[in-house]
Amino acid sequence: MRLDYDVIVIGAGHAGCEAASAAARLGSTTLLITIDMNKIAQMSCNPAVGGIAKGQIVREIDALGGFMGIVTDRSSIQFRMLNRSKGPAMWSPRAQCDRMRFSAEWRDVLENTPNLFMWQDSVTGLRIEDGKVCGVTTALGVEFTCRCVVLTAGTFLNGLMHVGPVKQEGGRVSEPAAHGITEQLRDMGFKTDRMKTGTPVRLDERTIDFSKAEEQKGDTDYHHFSYLPQVRSKLKQRSCWIVYTNEEVHEVLREGLPESPLYNGQIESIGPRYCPSIETKIVTFADKDSHQLFVEPEGETTHEMYLNGFSSSLPWRIQFEALSHIPALADVQAYRPGYAIEYDFFDPTQLTHTLETKLVKNLFFAGQVNGTTGYEEAAGQGLVAGVNAHQNACGKEPFTLARNEAYIGVLIDDLVTKGVDEPYRMFTSRAEHRILLRQDDADMRLTERSYNLGLADAERYEMTCYKREMVEKLIAFSREYSVKSAIINPCFEERGLQPLKQGSKLYDLILRPQLTITVLAEMIGDLSELISSFRPELKDEIVEAAEIKIKYNGYIAREELIASKLSRLEKLKLKDKFDYEKISQLSTEARQKLARINPETVGQASRIPGISPADINILLLLLGR
Repeated sequence: MRLDYDVIVIGAGHAGCEAASAAARLGSTTLLITIDMNKIAQMSCNPAVGGIAKGQIVREIDALGGFMGIVTDRSSIQFRMLNRSKGPAMWSPRAQCDRMRFSAEWRDVLENTPNLFMWQDSVTGLRIEDGKVCGVTTALGVEFTCRCVVLTAGTFLNGLMHVGPVKQEGGRVSEPAAHGITEQLRDMGFKTDRMKTGTPVRLDERTIDFSKAEEQKGDTDYHHFSYLPQVRSKLKQRSCWIVYTNEEVHEVLREGLPESPLYNGQIESIGPRYCPSIETKIVTFADKDSHQLFVEPEGETTHEMYLNGFSSSLPWRIQFEALSHIPALADVQAYRPGYAIEYDFFDPTQLTHTLETKLVKNLFFAGQVNGTTGYEEAAGQGLVAGVNAHQNACGKEPFTLARNEAYIGVLIDDLVTKGVDEPYRMFTSRAEHRILLRQDDADMRLTERSYNLGLADAERYEMTCYKREMVEKLIAFSREYSVKSAIINPCFEERGLQPLKQGSKLYDLILRPQLTITVLAEMIGDLSELISSFRPELKDEIVEAAEIKIKYNGYIAREELIASKLSRLEKLKLKDKFDYEKISQLSTEARQKLARINPETVGQASRIPGISPADINILLLLLGR
């Protein structure tokens, strides 16, 4: 049996799967170690992928040649494009998945990836020599050697679950916690802390009165996650449902607060502010008479339903008594109660932008061990960490993503620059260049970089080049094509649109809010003929991309100019150039934070909380700028 590898990945969650897959496909012999091979890429909480800003991350992972989008499309039982009433920078894809199928699809990917091997075991320690990681030791006493390690242990590091007063060790229900790694790294000087997350009760669909719930159907158009058009779900599509809490529910929960681990001191760790438990909601939003809950299917055929919005660590009897006051759930039966879980994480300012640790060379962290929450955030980090583990193992250049290149770039820069004081979740508001980071153009931004790296394959790259060429062709056609008022006005009048007083360029008609390229193609034969010449499987995506570029051209151009100006600061290297403690002109806070984080560039330094414009000016002067 082989005991030596280029890259070892610890943990087969969403970060670990992307990391192992990326490293192996780039050519590194890779070992993925997991406690339970039947729980690969387990959807521990909500059986869904994507959502606001998270959906953009998944499309970026796909554009880079990762697998989360492909696996999601293959296991999807509902797809929706959120925020369609807003501008395209806010459009966010989301899919409800079959939990078991999602895991099975990921296992199929991993087992059929060349250079990738798996081992079922728990890692109890890292082998570190001369400041570099060189292997791992497992609970079974196996010692593996390697050139790089990617730690993606999720919630398993000293994981502790809470249901009321009952506490159980574990990374999630029925799975043991992992011990040893935190203690070892803490002794080496790593800063670590505890965080908390939670998951809701699981309900039996057969005992829910759906006549008292609002149905939420999925979209039926061409949108999906992967840019590869042949990837589609073959599963039966299912609806989600909306129900509401009420004052009776809140009263039961309020009476139970003294028994809540969150409020009686049993849990002291940091929890998510933006995804609070139901008991936190009734305290924080005491003026609210009701809260919206989503009843979501866990699979194509299972009766198990997920109650989104009702995370709780209250005793099981209080959870079920509260639910009985929701009309649709009055007689509901459950599979298990909700629970909270505490786990160890590491201060992410101890990492570089490649996700390599500063204290130990060739050791990478990705996912919830960095203080993030969410499958998508974990997967994005995993892909970057896996790529860089391969690059390190082979002595190649590091791979990083800028803030104006990808939400993944924003995510990693926020982590390593600002750190976390609560579980980090991506929002569109975190990205200052979000109009450049839309879900429709992630392939335009990232696929060429990934192809040059060796991760995205030739088929994906050729498809991206074709799409770019056809988008530009459609835009050029619209700029040149003249529309005569006498020909188009009868069509406008039939649709109740304001007629033209004189001829117009097609481009200017597309700029009208009430008109789309698709609508105009029904009126203009030449436009319809051009669109029909596109590859059928890419036609709709090409039209959407071209229309966004036309309608929002002014905003996009302005944002590109701003990003270009700001990028100049990213080119001014700072790392290891100064002993900040000796620069008396800097504020005390600036000296301390710059010394601790040792930013790569002036741009990164400017984003460190507490670093003022005056401090940045001093650094620029010292650089001779």
